[in-house]
Amino acid sequence: MAEQFPAWAKLPIRAVASQGTVNALFRIGDRLAARFPLQPGDVDETLRWLKAEAEAARELAGRTRFPTPEPVALGAPGPGYPLPWSVQTWVPGSVATDADPGESVAFAHDLAEFIRNVRAIGTRGRAFGGSGRGGELTSQDEWMKTCFSRSEGWLDVPRLRRMWRALRTAPRGTGGDVMTHGDLVPGNVLVADGRLAGVIDVGGLGPADPALDLVGAWHLLETGPREVLREDLGCDDREWQRGKAWAFAQAMGLVWYYVTSNPTMSFIGRRTLDRLLQAG
Repeated sequence: MAEQFPAWAKLPIRAVASQGTVNALFRIGDRLAARFPLQPGDVDETLRWLKAEAEAARELAGRTRFPTPEPVALGAPGPGYPLPWSVQTWVPGSVATDADPGESVAFAHDLAEFIRNVRAIGTRGRAFGGSGRGGELTSQDEWMKTCFSRSEGWLDVPRLRRMWRALRTAPRGTGGDVMTHGDLVPGNVLVADGRLAGVIDVGGLGPADPALDLVGAWHLLETGPREVLREDLGCDDREWQRGKAWAFAQAMGLVWYYVTSNPTMSFIGRRTLDRLLQAG
């Protein structure tokens, strides 16, 4: 900090405890946060990702009444850390893994509003172009085979296979892609007094299946508030079913992959699958 951003050199720096798997977080004073990618990578490739992440954050900033991080600066590799890193504004609130909003109807209204706000941004002619979640459900088939295989002994795999067979062919409506946050898991959602306080990790903002952000209905909400969110968004049966499918695909990967390395993430996956199974 002293070498690259001397204006902040005297501010206190504090590590932030997090269950996240992508970045290590440090607060810089009260208003800033530094994010250091956890996975080794190529310097140029990491810099391209950080620039794309910053552009996504700028596109979302101010488009909703709920705070989101705004890009401030990019740091360069230096002694003790070999990759580029980023500085964003700090968004206050407790992550939903710690402050569970599952029974809050008010939170459900807030989350629906946030999803509507993001959808309203407009794609500017862009369409989903990735290989992950957000395109065709059947693109997840090979990943699901891996998840089912790795989940033996942890989950009721035969029942979950049957559920995926029913979900994977859920038809899409006639509308095109819309803008989505892309990863509304509890670790990316901030809560204060049972209300939505902000949303972080916005680098995945982009066009995708309109049902993609409905994963938040299953990751974050219990039955009553979940129905409130559905009503607020006006989801028809097809869109709701596809939202279930995207939540299923994400949750299946969380349980086995993080069972020893990140028990909180594994628990989130189990809870989401339980909610999906209970809903039928």
